[in-house]
Amino acid sequence: MDTLKASIPESLKRKIGNSTVDDLGSTCSSLHHLFLHLEPFQQMITELADPTYGLCGKSKDAALKSKQLGNQCFSNADYAKALDCYTLALRKAPLDTGDMESNLVATLYINRATVLHKMSLFVECLRDCARALRICPNYPKAWYRRGKANASLGNYKNAICDLNVAKSVEPSVSGKRQIEGELKILLHQCKSTSVVAQIQHKENSCNTMGEMPQIKLQCISMPDKGRGMVSSCVISSGSLVHAEEPYAMIILKQCRETHCHYCLNDLPADRVPCMSCSIPLYCSNQCQIRAGGQMFRIYTENNGIFKNLPCDLGEYAAEVIQYNNSEYEIEDIIEHKHECQGVHWPVVLPSDIVLAGRILARFSLNKTSEDIVNFVERLELSHCYKHMPMESKLDSHIYAIVLLYCLQHSCGTMFSIDRVSISQVVIIISQIKVNCMTVVRLKSVEAHGLSGHFGESLFQSGAHSTSNVEQVRVGKAIYKAGSLFNHSCQPNVHAYFLSRTLYLRTTNVVAAGCPLELSYGPQVGLWDCKDRLNFLKDEYAFHCQCTGCSEVNLSDIVLNAFHCVNPNCTGAVLESRVLDHERHKIEHFRTTDHIDKNDDIYEVCLCVFKQNGASIHIRPGYCLKCGSYCDLESSRNAVDKALICIKRLQDAILSKEISRISISDALRSLRLLRLNLHAYNKLIAEAEDSIAQAFCLVGELQLSVDHCKASIQILEKLYETDDIVIAYELVKLSSIQLSLDDGTAMASISRIDDIFSRYYGLHADLIFPYLQYLRREIKKFSEKALQ
Repeated sequence: MDTLKASIPESLKRKIGNSTVDDLGSTCSSLHHLFLHLEPFQQMITELADPTYGLCGKSKDAALKSKQLGNQCFSNADYAKALDCYTLALRKAPLDTGDMESNLVATLYINRATVLHKMSLFVECLRDCARALRICPNYPKAWYRRGKANASLGNYKNAICDLNVAKSVEPSVSGKRQIEGELKILLHQCKSTSVVAQIQHKENSCNTMGEMPQIKLQCISMPDKGRGMVSSCVISSGSLVHAEEPYAMIILKQCRETHCHYCLNDLPADRVPCMSCSIPLYCSNQCQIRAGGQMFRIYTENNGIFKNLPCDLGEYAAEVIQYNNSEYEIEDIIEHKHECQGVHWPVVLPSDIVLAGRILARFSLNKTSEDIVNFVERLELSHCYKHMPMESKLDSHIYAIVLLYCLQHSCGTMFSIDRVSISQVVIIISQIKVNCMTVVRLKSVEAHGLSGHFGESLFQSGAHSTSNVEQVRVGKAIYKAGSLFNHSCQPNVHAYFLSRTLYLRTTNVVAAGCPLELSYGPQVGLWDCKDRLNFLKDEYAFHCQCTGCSEVNLSDIVLNAFHCVNPNCTGAVLESRVLDHERHKIEHFRTTDHIDKNDDIYEVCLCVFKQNGASIHIRPGYCLKCGSYCDLESSRNAVDKALICIKRLQDAILSKEISRISISDALRSLRLLRLNLHAYNKLIAEAEDSIAQAFCLVGELQLSVDHCKASIQILEKLYETDDIVIAYELVKLSSIQLSLDDGTAMASISRIDDIFSRYYGLHADLIFPYLQYLRREIKKFSEKALQ
């Protein structure tokens, strides 16, 4: 890409950088004409779009090499490594390699099933056996391995059926005798078992039944923000107001090996590769098919497995082998089909550009004679092209041309490349920049360095510890109706995702006609006003004028404030960068909103912001309450020195090499921070949290509780007391309290439950399964107290 940029004359770069939407036809045509006669451009398109140059195609040799390495790892009992090798081989193996009896893909599925069985992952083993049988229905080893897995799960009836089929298709006499021996053992186990457990496994999916939006919303035009969403009635807190499937979605590059490329859920051990290229991984066959992969072709008339079996056994075998077609009906566009030609442009190009390609793929499959201009207009997505930086405009021009050529190779003549089509793709790219939503998953990072997405038990050993809750970005998506909800740094709507589905839920009571607004990025309490404004301008090309950025709020005053030199004064001392933004809010200061009149900071606000006709000259470095001067340079140096020790402790926590000396140094640094920073400065909260984790690791649980509570007390000043951020911190606190058999854990867990219910409603347990664990622990604690 740098080579292409370097070849563009400066005059054309300036023309593109200064262009408006009306100029796109001219600028796109000029750049396209230049590239047509540029050898590096032609070479780039060849390397991106020609499968013979691609890095993502299938390769029998590469698959066999990974298979051989997997066999070696299996022989050495390195099952985790063997599992990875067989999965890599499956990604590389062509589906049609070998005949039905020696198909490489089927063999790899059975090899992986054997490893999964060794790792006691029996359900995953069953699924891989079924995948092998859908390719080779008369594969004796697959039926045998499936029978062993069912037996391990206690599904003796199914296990007996599997082994009977295995015996019928096994060609060797010795093999038949071995299976007969296994059958005798199973029949004995089946007779001695009073209850036969039949586990019916369904492919991975989120159960979102039980709650759907009941409130009718309407889109209205707003003077400053364009279109926005409102309700004609009062909406109570915690109400689900919107649910929507994506118009187009793409996984982020850093999650390609850990999350399903279709539903974005965590990948299981028996992940499913695409049948046509070697990059995507899916959590199930269903996701693979919906993304555009090939369904296994089964020709039952070409093998005698069904007609040679007894009637009941034949029906059982058919049920195991064949897909239920109704489960795989594809209602929407198959997203990956146009990308899985063995080419690697979807891997090389940025995620936003690949997402633009998926939107264009919908246009290519459009059965009407609609032109691309009408298609883009019908998307009804806003864009920010006029306000994009010069560099972004140039990038969008280059990527639009490159993308169209890549799509032309994949989709043929459906994509004509001219000034109109290129300009429309530039608009789509700018629309994605404004309307794209980042899909996130909650992840727990436990103090001992273990990590996992919720649903994985990190506490099965019974040893409790602090647990950080993080939001992990896994994908990007366009939600057409979801894009109509405007931004606020103090939102009244919370967005979350279950699989691919976007859900929006109110976090406060919303009056009739009041805009429903969510946060596009950092909220009040997370970053100060200047940083939020700069982020929103850079990312979305608008100047935020929400209440959080136009009216005084306590968080923006104290978030990065320094301590007054008078130890008895609770006033805040601000740097010029913060003070400049707060000056603009003075005229909008209201004493009734977001301020606790019992709080000492309220007095500061009264003194500073023209209440009752009183005002003082606001200057950086001077206390907002008493007017005392603070040497900010000296305070900043002291803070920087203290933060070095805190960072050292954080590194020790990650390496699990915590010493008493590092904790003592951190405690001294904390005192230094408290001397120089305002009591509600967020850096103090972060230091308290790190020290709490350190004390937990060395077994000083009560001290850990004390510092955890101190951190939460500060965050309650920066956020609302029932903000989701507070719930995340309470997870840490309650875990330690449970370890101490502290009865106050009940109150902490009750608050967690209430907050998560407000933000996630009936989906709380799906989003945060750890809640179920906390409830069970409280029940045990209550039962123990009654004894």
